[in-house]
Amino acid sequence: MVGFFNGISLGAGVVIARYFGAREKEKVQDAIHTTVAFGIVAGILLTAIGLIMTPTFLRWMGTPADVLKNSVLYFRIYFLGSIAFVLYNIFVGILQSVGDSRHPLIYLIISSVTNVVLDLLFIGVFRFGVGSAAVATILSQFLSAILCLIHLMRCKEDYQIDLKKIRFDFPMLKLIISNGLPSGFQNSIISFANVIVQSNINSFGKMAVAGCGAYSKIEGFGFLPITCFALSLTTFISQNLGARQYERAKKGAKLGVLCSITMAEIVGIIIFFTAPYLIAAFNNDPQVVAFGTAQARTITLFYFLLAFSHCIAGILRGAGKSTIPMFVMLICWCIIRVSYITVAVRIIPDIKVIFWAYPITWTLSSILFIIYYFKADWIHGFDRRN
Repeated sequence: MVGFFNGISLGAGVVIARYFGAREKEKVQDAIHTTVAFGIVAGILLTAIGLIMTPTFLRWMGTPADVLKNSVLYFRIYFLGSIAFVLYNIFVGILQSVGDSRHPLIYLIISSVTNVVLDLLFIGVFRFGVGSAAVATILSQFLSAILCLIHLMRCKEDYQIDLKKIRFDFPMLKLIISNGLPSGFQNSIISFANVIVQSNINSFGKMAVAGCGAYSKIEGFGFLPITCFALSLTTFISQNLGARQYERAKKGAKLGVLCSITMAEIVGIIIFFTAPYLIAAFNNDPQVVAFGTAQARTITLFYFLLAFSHCIAGILRGAGKSTIPMFVMLICWCIIRVSYITVAVRIIPDIKVIFWAYPITWTLSSILFIIYYFKADWIHGFDRRN
């Protein structure tokens, strides 16, 4: 659900970057304030859905009974911060769409440090339990969202936010949704597919859940710079095509992909060799470390494929062709991944079968993206008014 609304904010970023590159100030203002209005409504809606449906969602995932109560508590508190999550991503999308990646980094560092300090305080000192971890998360997220908003209100640039102007411009909303809906749908479907994957991991018991959960946090941290390359490429391509700088867009796309896949493989190699120590930092139970290490050593050397798919998807979104990555990832990362796991794990009841789903489907998506990137004219069909 969060992925869906984040996808819409990606579409908004493409529209804002396009008009910013074309120097159309009024359009930039309309796009920004419409996006913020959408984020407020989306955050309220997400909070309501999360509070009501959390127990149902967790049961659908096959969450083990001995962790269900704490899981429900955690996610209900987490969803209370939905408006902060949504608005933070929208504010960051606005800043990145105009080429400002420094302020989002500063606010993210402040938010992350705050989260860690509050976790240590609430859990390590006061022993408040798992619910307090969710409280720490949403407080830190509200902090980062507020810092972003203050900056956007105080800046004197074309992308300044004026609270009095926050409202829906329906033609602009239609444009934003048309650009963002494929990304939102893609994120939502992939997240749903990952829920199916997680439900299969859950069937191997709580040690597997803990080990794979620890690995996912390590992957999320390690892969963050690579994801940022993809987001930067979306902005770069959209701004340059908006300004009709076609050759510059092509050169930037090639350099961005090269940097991303190189960095991804370096990160993958580091995690491959240090996995037991990294997993143990979260939970030093030998079984948990074994599960987390097994996943890391199956997946990490294929990070370059994931980076390549993310980058090409980012380039195509920036070019206004967000339906292409939607279909590629829907087919490879959802339909094929879920089908493979559903069949293979029943034939070979080994958790490594689930882990191999990721490299296999990353390979397939990379092949499809290569074919489209080199065969299709993804630049010259672009119209900044779309």
